[in-house]
Amino acid sequence: MIIQSLLDTDLYKFTMMQAVLHQHPAAQVEYRFKCRTPDVDLARHLDQISAEIDHLCGLHFDERELEYLRSLRFIKPDFVDFLGLFHLDRKYITLRPSADAPGEIELSIQGPWLHTILFEVPLLAIISEVWFRNTSRGPDHEEGRRRLTAKIALLKDSEGYADCGIADYGTRRRYSRAWHAEVLSILSDTLGAQFVGTSNVMFARDLRLTPLGTMAHEWMQAFQALGPRLRDSQAVALETWAREYRGDLGIALSDVVGLDAFLRDYDLYFCKLFDGMRHDSGDPFEWGERVIAHLRAHRVDPRNKTLVFSDALDFDKVMKLYSHFRGRCRVSFGIGTNLTNDLGPPALQIVLKMVRCNGQPVAKLSDSPGKAMCDDPGYLAYLRQVFGLPPEPVTT
Repeated sequence: MIIQSLLDTDLYKFTMMQAVLHQHPAAQVEYRFKCRTPDVDLARHLDQISAEIDHLCGLHFDERELEYLRSLRFIKPDFVDFLGLFHLDRKYITLRPSADAPGEIELSIQGPWLHTILFEVPLLAIISEVWFRNTSRGPDHEEGRRRLTAKIALLKDSEGYADCGIADYGTRRRYSRAWHAEVLSILSDTLGAQFVGTSNVMFARDLRLTPLGTMAHEWMQAFQALGPRLRDSQAVALETWAREYRGDLGIALSDVVGLDAFLRDYDLYFCKLFDGMRHDSGDPFEWGERVIAHLRAHRVDPRNKTLVFSDALDFDKVMKLYSHFRGRCRVSFGIGTNLTNDLGPPALQIVLKMVRCNGQPVAKLSDSPGKAMCDDPGYLAYLRQVFGLPPEPVTT
């Protein structure tokens, strides 16, 4: 089976889950799946996907896994005790062929946030691996190794990039679990200190790598329904995060309602409180310049802050960004699909996003066209109005 451990997920799922346990254990949410790649017939593989989900829901954390989580400085004992009793429950998942689009599937998750938050990453990894298992003629490992070797050589052998570090963020759209493991082993053996870690907790433990991650979009989105006012949702989400981690895990996500609205909320207090910000949509060079200017305007030295880039990166873009921002701030790079699913066939563009919290719609207004996901156009328009954003352009 594809998922063999509940640790086979991104670290930020655990960091958010711990905060949910302590701050909003009664919140109810809904997630919805979307495949953005056209002409993909996932419905024919529905039985295999369903069987993998059944297996996933039979997994529990064993004592060695719990001990590893206890060893992480920011994970609290009561959360580990909770995980010792935890399992994913199939009753929260609805999975069926689409009634409107032949070949597509309808996958949604509804239930307590605390008990559904760990579904997203393994479900996406399952769908990706099932797809490639059935549609490719077999993994071209030699081609994958050739491509990976060329990428490593580009970073390792180019003058001036010895301090340029990359991390793996590629669990959810990987080709397979086995290929993911091989890629991480090669990176660890060949890049040395230039390979700074992985978002995948299982592989971090097994390969003795640093687990990386803070918060995802769903944390900020949920506060659109949990906060006292919609307009204050970003500030409340950041404040709640700081209250949970007391200065640890201090990278803020900047694109939930767009950079303009984020920077209006990211005042002197947050500039000083957080260690940096993560880019996940829009032009990364423009984003970095605006963030640096914002920090300087608040009398905060950008050289003491970290800018994390994680949007559709490849090695060439990493090196261009590093060269552009080197010496002006600290930089970090998370590479996903280009590391874990680059063997020839194009990766699926699949997402599983929170669309409701406590019965209210929530949304992400990305800085990149096409990344927004919400089932309520009226709410999207209201969200834009509340945060002072222009109406979405009408296409004809």
